[in-house]
Amino acid sequence: MKFGLFYEMQHPRPWTEERSEARALSNILDQIVAGDELGYHCAWLVEHHFLEEHSHLSAPECVLAAAAARTQRIRLGHGIVNMLPAVNHPARVAERIATVDLISGGRVEFGTGESATRVEVDGFGVEPEERHDMWLETVRECARMMALTPYPGFEGEFFRMPCRNVVPKPLQRPHPPMWVACTNRKTILMAAQLGLGALTFTIPDPKEAKELVDEYYDIVRSSCRPIGQAINPNIAMVASFMVHEDPEEATRRGLEGYEAFNYGLFRYFVTGKHHPGRTDMWSEFQKMRGRRSFSTEEARRGIGTAESVAAYYREYEEAGVDQIVLLAESGRTQPEHILESMHEFAAGPLQEFEARDLERVRRKERTLTAPIRRTLERQRAEATPFDPNSVPPCKPYRRTKRTETDYQPAR
Repeated sequence: MKFGLFYEMQHPRPWTEERSEARALSNILDQIVAGDELGYHCAWLVEHHFLEEHSHLSAPECVLAAAAARTQRIRLGHGIVNMLPAVNHPARVAERIATVDLISGGRVEFGTGESATRVEVDGFGVEPEERHDMWLETVRECARMMALTPYPGFEGEFFRMPCRNVVPKPLQRPHPPMWVACTNRKTILMAAQLGLGALTFTIPDPKEAKELVDEYYDIVRSSCRPIGQAINPNIAMVASFMVHEDPEEATRRGLEGYEAFNYGLFRYFVTGKHHPGRTDMWSEFQKMRGRRSFSTEEARRGIGTAESVAAYYREYEEAGVDQIVLLAESGRTQPEHILESMHEFAAGPLQEFEARDLERVRRKERTLTAPIRRTLERQRAEATPFDPNSVPPCKPYRRTKRTETDYQPAR
């Protein structure tokens, strides 16, 4: 099983020069660089908009490009790109993903999603009930834009575009591995049907995880109809993380931040009313934390000694989960504590998991290579042929004659 790092760029109030957004971004980049040196598999950065305190990471592609320039091996996960066309036109997504893939030498993981908060959806004027259909349309077409030369164009329900060659093309062909954010069993199985990796933020118990993994891979082998031009059979699961030789100190360092993260989900995605620029979510969390817990006993098992945490993750390895994505950057968790945890886990358990992972990947390939090849061959056979020569050439705008007065400043 592989291990990734997860970043929302949480930024609780009060906002001060010492606790600034610039410092938070610098801390994230420092941790990604450390993850690259220590052998972590992937750094996952979300995209959210307007979610004050919970996530200030509204342009993760910029951070991924900075990380690409400073690292050599760690993969860079855009997890997830908001695929609603009012937020990101699919051609712009294809261009940005391809550019970061080129800068990084082919290390991008392309996670997708449809946004689940009213704060974000309403902010861009999107009808909530249309989100899923928008996502289906734009994800399919974005993959085609990266893979096809030229892209033949599209007349859809939610966006339209004429024939164009979308450039640059990514280094990973036909496109980087594609994922979808999953919050329940239904979306995990949908990911399998569409040939997407499942990036899940819901932590089931290990027994339930085993059943889900088995069902996911059964669908990939038997009834997958890929939405992209390739299939990415993988399940990644976000889990709590904080390591210290003293388990009580690990709890002191990590539990409040993890519960603050869960409170942010609860606040923005389920119940909370938000007043832009006025709501103090951290103060609300402190009051609510006195009345109820925002973590389960299962989730607390990711916080402890390196050995106890590794034993917890090993249960998911045995269930067949492909990657655990470690959530440490949350609430007011100290960046030096995150780095200490990363080093301590990498010094022992990470190497043991990595050694076992090589054989696991070989076994997986033996069972999936043939059915995936048949599925993609069928997809190519069913594709509608396109003749680029049938499209008339693009024409420039006709220039209008301008006079000297057109360039006079307004009075």
